[in-house]
Amino acid sequence: MIVYGRNPVREALRGRRRHAVAEVWATGGAAHEPWLEGVGVRSASAEEVQERCGSTAHQGICAEAGGYPYSSAGELLAGEQPLVVALDQVQDPQNLGSICRTAECSGAAGVVIPERRAAEVTPAVCKASAGAVEHLRVARVRNIADFLAEARGAGCWCYGASGEARVAYDAPDYGGGGVVLVLGSEGHGLRPRVAAACDELIALPVLGAVESLGVSAAAAAVLYEILQNRGRGS
Repeated sequence: MIVYGRNPVREALRGRRRHAVAEVWATGGAAHEPWLEGVGVRSASAEEVQERCGSTAHQGICAEAGGYPYSSAGELLAGEQPLVVALDQVQDPQNLGSICRTAECSGAAGVVIPERRAAEVTPAVCKASAGAVEHLRVARVRNIADFLAEARGAGCWCYGASGEARVAYDAPDYGGGGVVLVLGSEGHGLRPRVAAACDELIALPVLGAVESLGVSAAAAAVLYEILQNRGRGS
């Protein structure tokens, strides 16, 4: 996998793939970044960098970082009172990257995505996450509803975000154990079986003319409510 952009390459060199980074290519300006000190960098023109990574958003640098090291669902649930984000067929790489960035910043144990009909970790997702996926654990599972059953068996409470829910997003006590926040796909929301596998469905208030928030914005709002709620309970 060729990751591109200054933050994604920097975090690849710092994160879980640091030993897998084989080569770095950079333009003259990008090669002088302080965090590249001691890293073998191959000089390249902007056109050569673009040709290697396939994107104009490379910011003068790209790197061969190897395949993405997905985690197992069990690893995400193994910690004490883990906070996990489960995505039900989110397909936009920009949304996946943005959610991963927020999840990492809010201290989540990781993000769970399905193996089919969903965005996976690609260079575009690495870029959209500003490199957060290099530190955050991401697990792929065959079935989100089955993962939620596993999470409940591990002592987690599963909360699905749904515009039709009657429970406000700030009503639950998120400090009583592990929490899985479940978010649905763009335009369709949670599938019925996934919604039924949740302990409770929660909703964000929408006071304007637009019917709903985007999935990445909803993830940010609820994750930081969970963070604040847990802080109030500590």
